[in-house]
Amino acid sequence: MSRRCKYAALLLCLLLIGLLPAGCSPFSSKQIAIGSKPFTENVLLAEMLAQLTEAHTKIKVERKFNLSNTLVAFDLLKAGSIDLYPEYTGTGLVMLLNQPPQKDAAKAYQLVQEAFNRQYRLKWLQPYGFNNTSAIAVNASLAKARRLRTISDLAPHAPSLVFAANLDFYMSPDGFNSLVKAYGLNFKDKKQMDIGPRYEALVDERVDVVNTFATDGLLAANELTVLADDKHFFPAYQAATLARMETLRQYPELEPVLNKLAGQLSDADMQQLNHQVDQQQQPVAEVARKFLSSRGLLPAKK
Repeated sequence: MSRRCKYAALLLCLLLIGLLPAGCSPFSSKQIAIGSKPFTENVLLAEMLAQLTEAHTKIKVERKFNLSNTLVAFDLLKAGSIDLYPEYTGTGLVMLLNQPPQKDAAKAYQLVQEAFNRQYRLKWLQPYGFNNTSAIAVNASLAKARRLRTISDLAPHAPSLVFAANLDFYMSPDGFNSLVKAYGLNFKDKKQMDIGPRYEALVDERVDVVNTFATDGLLAANELTVLADDKHFFPAYQAATLARMETLRQYPELEPVLNKLAGQLSDADMQQLNHQVDQQQQPVAEVARKFLSSRGLLPAKK
């Protein structure tokens, strides 16, 4: 074979390797690519999955974090450019399957599992334990003074309380109007505020009740109380690992390792972890390692 032919053959070989799905290069050892969406919570979860994989298997991990949005992450997963990433059942149901939101967490999980298995050959692993859905929060001092534990507890006090939310919550069909109808709430007044000013106003007692997300780190930072959604008004957004079935078959040791995170994270746990990164400026890898170690999920250092 001439030098030119050898060179062309080498280029073709390199090109084919570049087109192979993540972890499939014939010249590499075991390897997977773990992705994440571009926000703190998702990156933290992806880093935990990466650290678990590295600690308990011989699989090398390529981190492809901070992908630009949900659709990009999902397309890369289907194409095999990443092997898994953390996703939310509500997002899978509404955004990726174009189905109505589901308030029952078990039902939402069953629906996405069946549809993703069938349509995309993707598998939802066991949920991590928390539900990052919309939520209603009050100042901790108000919750204590008026014995507020659930959204229903607000009903007799609402006529003396001011509610604040962002514009989307007021306009959403499953937002403010539906909320007050479902819970029989009649607030003294309502105000439109973005998330930062909303928390500041709540801490300063310029407003009394706000909408938020259940695992927002600012909840922990400001000593706020999330009221239990006792009528299950808000849709389920359980977080879980979404993985390629092909990857799980290729590396059968991987699934039980990833499932070590199942049931380990409460809403309050995730709030605190987000707070450590966003407000305390701690490195993601360190926050993830400390949490996994605290749960006995990483081997002890010798």
